[in-house]
Amino acid sequence: MAKVINWLHERECSVFQWVNSKCQKSALSMYFMSITHLGGATGSIGICLLVLVLGTGDLRNIAVQSLLALTISHIPVQLSKKIYPRKRPYMVLPETITISRLLKDHSFPSGHTTATFSVTTPLILWNPLLSIVLIPISFSVAISRMYLGMHYPSDVIGGMLIGTVTGWLVHFYLFPFSF
Repeated sequence: MAKVINWLHERECSVFQWVNSKCQKSALSMYFMSITHLGGATGSIGICLLVLVLGTGDLRNIAVQSLLALTISHIPVQLSKKIYPRKRPYMVLPETITISRLLKDHSFPSGHTTATFSVTTPLILWNPLLSIVLIPISFSVAISRMYLGMHYPSDVIGGMLIGTVTGWLVHFYLFPFSF
């Protein structure tokens, strides 16, 4: 079992290093430095509040669902960071390129990725055509976390799963009614 885990970790580090170092270009750096903020607290909460204030009808209901999914999704994120105190890649891999402010909390799962997927999932479930724009944005935030040296691939995959499942549960089970 240890051999399998080591093999998986080596593959993950290879993917991380490819995204983090082999793809470094100034235009990509500017893009990822900007898009990553959509998954931060200010970006994700701000977008939800903006849609809530400016939206009407069903869109306001979806904004509330996104806010609720965002809030609930960070419970398993914080628990996972305590239970699995994984060091961030830039702390372990000396050749990691970091462009943004270094974080002190643990790596697994990616909170930015979780936030983005938890906010966009109710919107996509409400109007699937939004997926044309929201899925590439969400994946860009996820990739940015590796590009900027903050997370391993499994961190962002974990964040994608937590965010998507939480958004889906809120949409269909916790808040299925409208105002």
